[in-house]
Amino acid sequence: TQDQLLKAFLEKFEAADVTHHYTVPQRAGGWSPIISDRYQWLEVDLGERTKITAVATQGRYGSSDWLMSYLLMFSDTGHNWRQYRQEDSIGSFPGNSNADSVVHYKLQQPAIARFIRLIPLDWNPNGRIGLRLETYGCPYTSDVVSFDGGSSGLLYWLTSGLKRTSRDVVTLKFKALRNSGTLLQAEGQEGLSLSLELERGKLLLLLRKGRTSSTEPQRLVSLGSLLDDQHWHHVAVERRGSHLNLTVDKHTERVQIPAEFSHWSIEQLSLGAVQSEVSQKPVTSKKNFNGCLENLLYNGHNLIELAKNKKQQVTISGNVTFSCAEPVSVAVTFTGPESFLQLPGTTMSSSGGVSIGFQFRTWNKKGLLLSFELPQQGGVAWLYLSEARLQLQIHKSGRALLELSAGASLNDGQWHSVELNSRQGHLTITVDKEERDSSQASPSFPVTVENGSQKCRNLFSVFQGCMRLFTVDNQNLDLIKVQEKQLGNYSNLQIDICGIIDRCSPSPCEHGGPCSQSWTVFHCNCSDSGYSGATCHSSVYEQSCEAYKHNGNTSGHFYIDVDGSGPIKPQLVYCNMTEENTWMVIQHNNTELTRLRPFTGVNQYSIHFDYSSEEEQLLAVIKQSEHCEQELSYHCKMSRLLNTPEGSPLSWWFGGPGAGRVQTYWGGAQPGSQQCACGLQGDCVDLQHYCNCDADRMEWTEDSGLLTHKESLPVRSLVLGDIQRPGSEAVYRVGPLQCHGDRNFWNAAFFDKETSYLHFPTFHGELSADISFLFKTMASSGVFLENLGIKDFIRIELSSSTQVVFSFDVGNGPLEVRVESSFPLNDNRWHRVRAERNVKEASLRLDELPVATQEAPADGHFHLQLNSQLFIGGTASRQKGFRGCIRSLQLNGVTLDLEERAKITPGVQPGCPGHCSSYGSLCQNHGRCVERANGFHCDCNLSAYTGVFCQTEVSASFKSGTSVSYTFKEPYEMSRNSSALPSSIYSDMTLRGENVSLSFRMNQSPALLLYVSSYYREYLAVLINKHVLRSKVRNLANGQLHTANSCALPLDPHCSLHILYLAHFLSPESDDLDADLSRLASLGFTGCLSVVHFNTISPLKEALLRPNSSPVIITGPLAQSNCGSAASANSYSAENTHHLSGEKWRRHLTCVIAVVIFVIVTALAITARFLYRRKDTYRNKEVKGVNQEDSQDFPFNNQADSQNLSTENPKEYFI
Repeated sequence: TQDQLLKAFLEKFEAADVTHHYTVPQRAGGWSPIISDRYQWLEVDLGERTKITAVATQGRYGSSDWLMSYLLMFSDTGHNWRQYRQEDSIGSFPGNSNADSVVHYKLQQPAIARFIRLIPLDWNPNGRIGLRLETYGCPYTSDVVSFDGGSSGLLYWLTSGLKRTSRDVVTLKFKALRNSGTLLQAEGQEGLSLSLELERGKLLLLLRKGRTSSTEPQRLVSLGSLLDDQHWHHVAVERRGSHLNLTVDKHTERVQIPAEFSHWSIEQLSLGAVQSEVSQKPVTSKKNFNGCLENLLYNGHNLIELAKNKKQQVTISGNVTFSCAEPVSVAVTFTGPESFLQLPGTTMSSSGGVSIGFQFRTWNKKGLLLSFELPQQGGVAWLYLSEARLQLQIHKSGRALLELSAGASLNDGQWHSVELNSRQGHLTITVDKEERDSSQASPSFPVTVENGSQKCRNLFSVFQGCMRLFTVDNQNLDLIKVQEKQLGNYSNLQIDICGIIDRCSPSPCEHGGPCSQSWTVFHCNCSDSGYSGATCHSSVYEQSCEAYKHNGNTSGHFYIDVDGSGPIKPQLVYCNMTEENTWMVIQHNNTELTRLRPFTGVNQYSIHFDYSSEEEQLLAVIKQSEHCEQELSYHCKMSRLLNTPEGSPLSWWFGGPGAGRVQTYWGGAQPGSQQCACGLQGDCVDLQHYCNCDADRMEWTEDSGLLTHKESLPVRSLVLGDIQRPGSEAVYRVGPLQCHGDRNFWNAAFFDKETSYLHFPTFHGELSADISFLFKTMASSGVFLENLGIKDFIRIELSSSTQVVFSFDVGNGPLEVRVESSFPLNDNRWHRVRAERNVKEASLRLDELPVATQEAPADGHFHLQLNSQLFIGGTASRQKGFRGCIRSLQLNGVTLDLEERAKITPGVQPGCPGHCSSYGSLCQNHGRCVERANGFHCDCNLSAYTGVFCQTEVSASFKSGTSVSYTFKEPYEMSRNSSALPSSIYSDMTLRGENVSLSFRMNQSPALLLYVSSYYREYLAVLINKHVLRSKVRNLANGQLHTANSCALPLDPHCSLHILYLAHFLSPESDDLDADLSRLASLGFTGCLSVVHFNTISPLKEALLRPNSSPVIITGPLAQSNCGSAASANSYSAENTHHLSGEKWRRHLTCVIAVVIFVIVTALAITARFLYRRKDTYRNKEVKGVNQEDSQDFPFNNQADSQNLSTENPKEYFI
């Protein structure tokens, strides 16, 4: 058979050739060391390199001895062991539960080795270590060649004997003894070449153009890490046209190569050594490869076999051998705080000094490498890493006698050599001798090394990493003797193995986030990526302008990430939220009207449009939007557009994906019609044609309209063909791409039963999974989502009315992440859930509450393997189902179409109305939330403000002659006292008084701002004087913005209001208006009025926005402006102005309100006279006095002493 059973006859224990590992008598039926601890192992020599596919274990016969878990190590030479790890980097293997049953484990990736070492981890606590072992596999044959890193190399000339195809494949294995060097270089025509080069333990695929060494290569891809570990690594390079696949071990990268390589053929292959451009012979260089290659195949041809047979197309240079001899260097791994190695010191040599040398590699910035005592001084020397630099300190009695430092960035995972020399009073510490990085000092005391004390003292961070090549006074220390307890002492070490792991290769960080690491963990820097989370998986941006609007944002530029955590990058767009629909606007390089004139010899004019978004971003935006449009207009004078006598169009455009498809219709018409908008409507200037421009007239005309067919958008280019004739002129415009509506954001389903659910295909989120959705419910519990595997699962549920739970199992046992809310979640309002799971942690976020996280086990399974259907709103058991609405459900950036699936599923209804309960608070300033099928709308008719959230102030600049009059509908008292909802123009509510609010900015004083009169000669007036009581602001006529709020004194509730004036009016002589007030009204008002509100009437807003449909009369110049906004305030007022969003302060000052009530008394019949009483001015009890500085004869001033002014500065006054 292909697989051969390789039995380790454990009765012959010489295979486990360890001197202190004794066995029990053979009648026990298995291997069992006398001492049961984790320092024991069983080693099997298979005699030759073998492809090992499986192992089987069994307890010791007739005993209570068996292993519960173990490690497997493999080696070609009996040294430099490599731990076998499963797919999820799990190092341990499950063992037995009794002495008789056999546990068989098939290796996910076959191991090729000669030696196997099994290390017990756990065993039966009521017994001892006991084992019977079998290994399964088959013979392994290979052709090997080794290079010494000098001038040795192979050069292959690819003649007709080696078949050339359009698909080139090179496969090989390599074992590197040095971390840099050129493995292979393929050269073709015109100096084009591809090369595989090892650089600092990573494999690079480089492209060169030209044969000179000065040509800077282009790096196509970098793959792998720590490839100088003296173990075999598999490499495959496959070229298919313009694409190339590079595989290193189990990881593959696909790259695109330049077009000139599409038809490139290889002429020669060089291995091991860099070829000279002049002599075409290998040259000695540090770039040459030092190590072994195995089974080198080019398009199926064994090139090493050709070299061994000395074929003529192969040139061998230098010291090339066809075997792989490697030096023995025993490494030791320090895994954690309990790891230490104690070695014997030396006495002072005849030269009066000492030298220590070793190599180390680590990912940590800190850690103690070495310490030794100074017997003659009674001190101690510490050699340690600090901020990735090597530091030497000599201490005595807590005082530093000497400090030296050398090296930098020593935590890069590379091997670094350290030499410490003390000779003749001169102390030198050198890091990486070839780099010549050293530091030296001349201490006043001799430095010698004495045996360390039995207690391990460490005042520094522990070292985690590998060390090797220890020397003391140029004598190598044998670490195998340390392992055999013949030399020194140690604890919790891995000897004859370097267990370093590159957790950043391949990088777990997504979306370009840089990866860094320590010995135990990795870290992703997501600060500049636009993503967040432990692996930069989840986008920090919303997926549409619609989502930004429902977060309370207003118009502006926003980053949009259309696929969330998917591969499409975020894009900057403009979100126009001024209309009922929220528009996403994507610009291109020419959205202006562009004029064309005749060009000599040019029959066609072609224009290409470059958009601010990339191709995949554009297509994703168009796909997820409910509606997209783009303006296409053509203004013409003797320039025909589409139709010609023979029927072929003179002009056309390209639109749609990629470069676009030819489109022969114009804006406002239907695709394929070869018409313009006027042709569709039948109103072209010449009815014989379907476009206005096709009439070919001397006067200007146009064909304009909107392109709304999404499959034809965006417009990519424009070709205009009738511009070459004398007198031809044209102007074109292609507007920006505009889209509104988010299909994903409002996609919802309603689950009305606990047993109802939707099902979708299995969710695939093996390494990274993010799930986000919104829900609203009145139930206290229910499962939102569940997907099962054989053992793995993932579930999100509402466990109680205040708690959401995210639970899962990836093979390490169930884990949960919980978020507790302080308020009930079954309030029938929308709540947002965002869950994420990756190889490092799991997180759960509910609304804006703090994120809850759960770290993943350091050395556990991390692949989520599911195989059942994905259940939404319920479970496979139809228990604990969810009752309520789920909306905008996305898994790894992909939106599930709940509505389409709900249409065909009993117990589930598509859509979910009722959004004002959640988003109604966004409507400000008395704006009313109106429900829509998808979302809501703020009705600002009852508000003095406008805008998408009724947040924009309505302001106007007034001149002295400007007046706005508003005539109330008669009888006004009916609308005031009516409980029914009135119209937007004449509406009001039952009032206890008249509520007035407005903002103003002015430089004159006194002034009349507002005047309201009734049919019964009662009136209410808002007047401004410089001074206001209880305010630090002594002058209201200072050009700053002030606000008067809720001035509420009642007119007679039985009277009907007649008319309202703003700023200026002329009182009829028949009115019994106070003479001073009449004179003030005739002067007018110069300044700014904003957000004027009387009860529920907004007269200024009606005058500016609906002048033709409102009972408003405007006299004089009235211009809408932003004078009432904070943006128009000066630097002083910016400090005293409170913006609507709450970000700036506005000083709220009260107005002096003179409410003069005329009471008409019926004349006595006997006197036939009319008596009347001039009504006095009502004042608030809080008003104590005002300075009289404005006008000496103005009667609306209080004579109270100005020193009675309060020092308080309240934000608002209610009078």
